[in-house]
Amino acid sequence: MSTFNRWLQLLRKLPPVLALATPGLGPWLARRRWPRAQGAFQVDGLHGPVEIIRDTWGTPHIYAQDEHDLFFAQGYVHAQDRMWQLEFGRLTGNGLLGSVLGPAVVPMDHIMRTLGLRRMAEKTLPQVTAESRAILDAYCAGVNARIANEPLPLEYTILGTTPAPWTPLDTLVRGNLLSMMLGGNHRLEILRARLVAEAGEEIAALLLPVHAPQTPLIVPPGAMYKGLRGVKTMEGLDATDAVLGDPNIVTGSNNWVVHGQRTASGKPLLANDIHMGLGMPSPWYENGLHGGRFNHVGFSLPGVPLVVIGHNGKAAWGMSNLGPDTQDFYLEKLDDPKAPKRYEYQGTWHDLEVIREEFPVRGGPNGAVVIRSTRHGPLLNKVMSRALGDFEPLALRWAHAESRPLIDALVSMNLAKSWDEFRAACKLWESPGQNFVYADSDGNVGYQSTGRIPIRAPGHQGTVPVPGWTGEYEWQGYIPFEDLPSSLNPPAGFAATANNKITSDDYPYVIAHNWFPGYRARRITDLLEAGTKHTVEDMRRIQAETYSIPAELMRPHLLAMKPADDAQAKALAELAAWDLRFEVDRVGATVFHAWYIQVLRALLRHKLGPKLVERYLDSDYERHGSMHMPLVVDLMGKPEDAWWDDPTTPERETRDDILRRSLTAALQWLTERFGPELKGWTWGRVHTVTYQHVVLGGPGSPKSLRNAFNTRALPARGDTYSVDGASFIWSRPFDVVHGTALRVVIDLGDLTKSVAIHAPGQSEHLGHPHRDDLMDMSQKVECHPLLYTREAVESQAKSTLTLQPTTKRLG
Repeated sequence: MSTFNRWLQLLRKLPPVLALATPGLGPWLARRRWPRAQGAFQVDGLHGPVEIIRDTWGTPHIYAQDEHDLFFAQGYVHAQDRMWQLEFGRLTGNGLLGSVLGPAVVPMDHIMRTLGLRRMAEKTLPQVTAESRAILDAYCAGVNARIANEPLPLEYTILGTTPAPWTPLDTLVRGNLLSMMLGGNHRLEILRARLVAEAGEEIAALLLPVHAPQTPLIVPPGAMYKGLRGVKTMEGLDATDAVLGDPNIVTGSNNWVVHGQRTASGKPLLANDIHMGLGMPSPWYENGLHGGRFNHVGFSLPGVPLVVIGHNGKAAWGMSNLGPDTQDFYLEKLDDPKAPKRYEYQGTWHDLEVIREEFPVRGGPNGAVVIRSTRHGPLLNKVMSRALGDFEPLALRWAHAESRPLIDALVSMNLAKSWDEFRAACKLWESPGQNFVYADSDGNVGYQSTGRIPIRAPGHQGTVPVPGWTGEYEWQGYIPFEDLPSSLNPPAGFAATANNKITSDDYPYVIAHNWFPGYRARRITDLLEAGTKHTVEDMRRIQAETYSIPAELMRPHLLAMKPADDAQAKALAELAAWDLRFEVDRVGATVFHAWYIQVLRALLRHKLGPKLVERYLDSDYERHGSMHMPLVVDLMGKPEDAWWDDPTTPERETRDDILRRSLTAALQWLTERFGPELKGWTWGRVHTVTYQHVVLGGPGSPKSLRNAFNTRALPARGDTYSVDGASFIWSRPFDVVHGTALRVVIDLGDLTKSVAIHAPGQSEHLGHPHRDDLMDMSQKVECHPLLYTREAVESQAKSTLTLQPTTKRLG
């Protein structure tokens, strides 16, 4: 027996946490799991040799002789660098987290199994074209070859599990999981209904406004949602959000294209930055794919073949979340709320569809969930919250369950070389709904929205749960793709989106009610309009913008105040000197946001009361916190509005009373946490981001694991409303939970000038040099070249791995 094997046997007897915490031993143990990046070895399943050149930033550029080998190798490198990420996504989407993490995550397994992401994948797999299926099969073979040939990441040892073979169903489940992460309307409907039940329709309409200006909130007659009143926890939804991130409209992105008439080169520029929950590892993976019809570079999603954002040498594309409303809750009538077998629809009783699923739970008995569904979808009460019980049964209809799988759209998009071909690919992209921007080397730029978006019956807004038994709130089909917003070579010379409202008020369909406030979109548009000779560097500077339009609108009201003491005078002086940018060295940025939080808390307390406001700031309302800013900005111009009055006092408060009190409270809060010296209140000191490991980096893990698997805290620039976004939870300032996960700028005039960055790094492996080497660059909005040509790749090559077939291919 070798010395190494003897050491391994010894280590297996030690608790993994102890082994990792042992000086010298932990790094050595981690290093043994790093993937091969140099040399050559044989792998079953290849047709010919494949070369994988990794560059300075850890990006693998794959060169294969045919497409099977190309996607085999992509599966291999995805699994080399992100095998635990693949595994975690599979466990999550299949409702199997409890089999590894135990009873604590079973509520999430219940949600996933009830929604049926796996069942959806099983339904749609036969719809996949033969071309796409061949790519899927090759990709899965590559993942499984990596499992067979290289050591597993440390997470498997620590958690005591091993991976099953990867299958095409697992990839389709990954796509379904993405749709779920980007589709949070079910949360908004529940939140609105709770507000109606506990604070009334007027407050619900003000806090969560709908679609067009002056549009009233429509609550169906008799639907007062009594079952939601007083529900303090939604453990199933909360458990899901803790893992996937809050499905809110803060989670967004920016993208734009600029026509050659506004660029220095005379050719288009395309820019994209994706805002997501920030964790370890990155949700994105940079790839170069070269073989057969594919000559691509860009960003992929681990678990999914092809490139999701990037270019193919001829055309480039990027995406942001459209955020369409594709989910509706229906209140159902059951024959027996305790043990239902039937539901009523238009005066007739129908059998519920019933599925029972059992699943393993580590450290406990097997879990089980009984899924009961009406014509609208599965009943979710008990899996959302035990407190909901049998009150007002809620079934969820989700357009994604009726959508085509993403893989066919992705294949067509990667191969598109013209606007018409790209639009044809977009037509296949039914879920999640996206804003796509496009540019090609012929000089065309375009915008296309996508999604399977329901047309609702008159009187059905899709904002709150509606009666399901009457038949009057049914969907009337879907918005035709040809009627979705689209533009080729727009007259303005550019097209830009930032999760903002993309339709005019006279657009004949409702895509969504809850768009992100248009501050980011306005800033991007202003900067694009200001130039006619834009360059790649100009695009990067716009991506780096931290200017605050809300602060611009509100600061004058605060500066008009007379300071009450020397501390306030100094704080207001910092605020007056502030350039309205959320850069890490700005004190004025911190004073503004601390003050705003106190203003927000006061306004909400006036309408919701002290107990309810804390519940909403701590949980549900926070998940959609971006929606309050336009309300507060508007109220600033109405100093006598009733919102400013505190109903618990005999006096009638005005705006200025609340602004003064809020400033006092804000300065006290900052002093208690960061000391009395204003120089210690810089935005980068108080506003920080830590890339937290999705399983081992949370508060429930031992400190030694958190220290090992999480990154250090970094000063974070930007805020929720700046182009360079970095959002925190309003009830827990200022720890960043959402931010810019990747940036890319593609120059269609000279692809070698294109640049990109994502964070924290390419690898998930503990201690690996490419695990977090990009996060400082990303926070500084620095980029590296988006290498494309073989010559450019070889100039930055750091290692070359050759995968060789085990037998010579016949014929």
